[in-house]
Parts: sequence; structure tokens; C-alpha cells
Amino acid sequence: MRIDILTVLPELLTGPFDHSIIKRAKQKGIAEIFVHNIRDYSADKHKKVDDYAFSGGAGMVMTIQPIESAIESLTKARNYDEIIYTSPDGELFKQQIANQLSSYTNIIILCGHYKGIDHRIREHLITRELSIGDYVLTGGELAAAVMTDAILRVIPGVLSDETSALTDSFQDNLLSAPVYTRPSDYKGWKVPEILLSGNTKLIDAWQHEQALERTKRLRPDLIGD
Repeated sequence: MRIDILTVLPELLTGPFDHSIIKRAKQKGIAEIFVHNIRDYSADKHKKVDDYAFSGGAGMVMTIQPIESAIESLTKARNYDEIIYTSPDGELFKQQIANQLSSYTNIIILCGHYKGIDHRIREHLITRELSIGDYVLTGGELAAAVMTDAILRVIPGVLSDETSALTDSFQDNLLSAPVYTRPSDYKGWKVPEILLSGNTKLIDAWQHEQALERTKRLRPDLIGD
């Protein structure tokens, strides 16, 4: 899988992609991640990528030319399954979306910044707009890193135990059941006896029951009416 990220602050993405799961995916050749500086595509002699909004008001807007040129350069070289824009008013990014995107070959993620981007980019070039939550970040770089991590970790071969991602929270619209490790008794704090029984069928039933109870209590919105 190839992910191309367009940003005005590529330095923000250096650390997240050089460690842990994402680093492993790149080393295995399962994923390629390319971070592109939008300023490199600016026709302005000062590499300017923002300007005042026609409507006035505070804040700057990312201009159309550098973004369009960057996307055009990439799409001329290969076909992309999605061109995603990180935006607080986009569709809420959920596990099911991460699963879907993980099956794609090539995607572009455009990181918003300032007061946003010239709306014509959203109208004519963006195929999907995604948000990681109902709050505003300084830019879309952190959102792009979150999405990239969530997408890559469910691709077969990325995790050492390929079944691990299938039991994560939200995979079946349930939170995960509680997990424990040794020692089984720590200062009187004991692991539930059923987990020590070795009875796989009973353990599976307990875990599902606990997952359902925790979801109803902590995130009832995941279950609905």
C-alpha cells in the first residue's frame, strides 16, 4: 500500500512514521509512505501557500494552485483509490473506515491548515473528507498520522500476531474486554478465576459478556437502540 501525504509542515510527520508499527510496515515492504511539502509545488517565488479569504475575517486560507499542482503531479504517475482531506467537518473516522482503506492500493491524504483550503479543491479533487473528532487541531498532520497508523496496523503481516488487530476495540462495534497478565494475585488484587481455568469456550463467552457490558456502560452510542 502507498500513502502520499500533502502538508505544509512535513517535519511534524517525521517522528510518527519512523517507529513502532508504521516503521515495521515500511521495513517489511508492506507500506510506502511519502510526505510531500506543498510549498515545493508553489508557483510563487517566495513559495507562499496561503492568502486572505475573499470573505474577510481572521485567518489565512491555503491557496488552490500549490495543492492542485501537487495532486496533479501524483495522479499523473498512478491511480489513487481515494484523495482524502482531513477536516473537522468531515466524516468521523472509525475502525470500519480504517478497515476499508487498508484494502486500497494508493491513497492521498491532504492535511488542512490555517483556516482551511480553497473550497474549489474540495469540490473538484477531494473524494473523501475525514475527521478524527469534534475538535480543531492546528493542522491535519496529527490526524493524518492517526489515520495512517489505524489503516496500516490492520493490513495482514504488519502486526506480529495477525489476529491481534481483529480483537481490538471497535472491530465489532464493541469495546475490548478487560485484559490481565501475571501475577494472578498482586497484593490481593486477583485476576478473574475464569481466565485461569483454561476453558477456551467459557473464556470466550466471558470476554464477549464483558465487552458488551463495558460498551453499554461506557459507549452506549456504539450499540444504538
